[in-house]
Amino acid sequence: MATRRAVLGDAHVDRALACTGSLDKAFQSLITTGAWGQVWSSPAIPARERSMLTLALLAATGNFEEIPMHIRATVRTGATERDIAEAFQHVAVYAGVPRANHALKLAKQTLAEMAEND
Repeated sequence: MATRRAVLGDAHVDRALACTGSLDKAFQSLITTGAWGQVWSSPAIPARERSMLTLALLAATGNFEEIPMHIRATVRTGATERDIAEAFQHVAVYAGVPRANHALKLAKQTLAEMAEND
C-alpha cells in the first residue's frame, strides 16, 4: 500500500478504497499485493522506468482508461514529458501508430489538466 500511495498519491488511493465494495474487495487486495506490493515495489527497475514501461504497455494493449492515471503518477515517479513521448514513440513503431496517437492525445489532455491545477 505504501508503494501504491507513493506512485498514485493518497487522494487517488483513498478514492479507490472508498468505492470498494464486496464485489471488488478481493480485486483491490490482488492489485495492492501483486501490482504494487511485488511488481512496483521491486528495486530491480526504478519508478521512472516503471512509469514509462507501464504507459507503453497500456497504450500498446489498448488499455487507454488507465493512461491518465499513470500520466498523473509521473509527477511522483520522475518520468518527464519527454519520457512519456519516447515511450509512446516505441508504441508507434512496435504496436501501431493509432494506439500511440490516442495515447499521446490522452497524455496531452492530462498534462494540460495537471498544469491548470497547479
